Amino acid sequence: MKNNTNSRRNFLSKMLITGMSGVALLSSTAEAKGKKDTAPVLTEEQKDMLFFIYQEEKVARDVYITLGKLYTDENTFASIQISEQRHIDSARGLCEKYGVSIDGVDEASVGNFVLPVLQELYDTCVAEGETSLLDALKVGELIEITDIDDLEHASVGMPADVVTVFENLKEGSLSHLDAFTAAIAREQ
Repeated sequence: MKNNTNSRRNFLSKMLITGMSGVALLSSTAEAKGKKDTAPVLTEEQKDMLFFIYQEEKVARDVYITLGKLYTDENTFASIQISEQRHIDSARGLCEKYGVSIDGVDEASVGNFVLPVLQELYDTCVAEGETSLLDALKVGELIEITDIDDLEHASVGMPADVVTVFENLKEGSLSHLDAFTAAIAREQ
């Protein structure tokens, strides 16, 4: 019984942290929208990076949607895809604020991406995840590790508001990584 209580506490703690991350992300996005007139000018490289992060967050959500449909008994995919939508919303807010065109993106179309490298990433992740539940969970772990690394690199030289949003996204990804690590441990 004690193990079960500890599991529930750990789960509730993670849900609370995830919820707080969502509030922080939404606050950052709202703050960014409120200061639209004072936005610094980004280089084309920085704009490309914003677009890449926006699409990369969509890759994570779309992979989790797809794998979640395959492994309906595994709640990790379902719970994290909701958080990934908040990540997409935050990254989209930055794109809108800094004039990064997202016209070619259809967020509702799961598995379709503008950037070929991210289309390939999605296709590879889904193919790998289809082999077994354990492989699917390891794909989730890899996606989160990749997101964390990309967000750290993307923050360099960005305006403070972008860095703040990226840090919040990174915190969410760290929480997601913990969830996938725990799910992998249960499955092994």
